[in-house]
Amino acid sequence: MAATEHHDDHHGISHVATVKTLVATGGTLLVLTIVTVLATKIDFGANINLAVAMVIAVTKATLVVLFFMHLRYDRLFHSVIFVSALLAACLFVGFTLMDSGQYQHTNIWNPSAPPIAPIGPRPTGG
Repeated sequence: MAATEHHDDHHGISHVATVKTLVATGGTLLVLTIVTVLATKIDFGANINLAVAMVIAVTKATLVVLFFMHLRYDRLFHSVIFVSALLAACLFVGFTLMDSGQYQHTNIWNPSAPPIAPIGPRPTGG
């Protein structure tokens, strides 16, 4: 009967990484985490600090996606989509940072004396 038959339907869509690869990737991520913490102790200036933090974060995310999510062993199309998403995110962050210098002087950083809201009830001054 059909009850004794065993079907092992592997479609060839998975990949098993070696323990050596996983340990090496995990160790690299731990080292990069330590580098991230150490990088916060050094002041290179606001722009360079942000660039260093972004490079470390993108490197760590790329390692996770390549080895733990097995993108390295997947089709080239998926790698192109991943790299395109990274470039688009960098573009959006870059444009935002280029524009932020235009309005920084209008920011009020005094929480004890906030400005009056342009719409709504006026404070009673009590």
